[in-house]
Amino acid sequence: MEVPLAWQLAKLLVSIGMVLGLGAVAVRVSPRVAGLLAGYPLGTAIALFFIGLELSPAFAAESAVHTLAGFTATLALGGGYLLAGRRPGLPGVLAGTLGGLAAFLAVSLLLTRVEFTRLTGTLTTLVAIALFLRLYRRVPESLARPSGGFSWTALGVRALLAAAIIFVITGLAHVLPAAWAGVMAAFPVTMYPFLVILHLTHGPGPVATVIKHYPAGLGSLLCYALCVSLAYPALGLALGTLAGFAVATLWLLAWTRLQAWQRRRGEGRRGQATPP
Repeated sequence: MEVPLAWQLAKLLVSIGMVLGLGAVAVRVSPRVAGLLAGYPLGTAIALFFIGLELSPAFAAESAVHTLAGFTATLALGGGYLLAGRRPGLPGVLAGTLGGLAAFLAVSLLLTRVEFTRLTGTLTTLVAIALFLRLYRRVPESLARPSGGFSWTALGVRALLAAAIIFVITGLAHVLPAAWAGVMAAFPVTMYPFLVILHLTHGPGPVATVIKHYPAGLGSLLCYALCVSLAYPALGLALGTLAGFAVATLWLLAWTRLQAWQRRRGEGRRGQATPP
């Protein structure tokens, strides 16, 4: 099927906006918040929507079932990048990319050999989230300081990377089975270009912080993929996508409130333990 030019341009524009927004949050707020937002259904939503648009909502819904388990491969990518990309500058980015992609592809090969259901796909990623959160406990926190200027180079790199990834994923969906299309849709389309730019401009420290907090934000992505796997055949792409974002937003709001409550509780305990 020939893809209209308007759809291709839409992929480009949406991808650019997502990546730039995530980068602005990291620099102006904190990498920790950016890591949580990286788990919001940004790149996955783009990929699944355009897969449904170019192929069919039914194919996208079937792919979304495998996306639920595919987030485990995304977690592996973050772990591989963290282990390999410890040096600053371009050498660190290249090493981190190779390590991350190798981990992603290795786990993807395993995942595509399993016939997942919504339940087993979700449980697989939940177990992976618990494992990676435990592994990341000792990763130090590091803030990214504003670089103080607009960079056309950074804009161009982010745009090209995000657009290229989206085009590759949606293009492969035309020739791959739903299992592979679903796992590929779990690739961190917006987070990876953001990690590259953050690494080049601020070093490996803030990158490690984003990766550390990324698993905690995946609940929103799981909610989105689970919802659209049910909603696309019943409601169509537009309403199904809106329903997915609504469910994901509700989960994210609940999660942030829970975290705020836990912080207040922890501060209260520390205050009680401090002698007058």
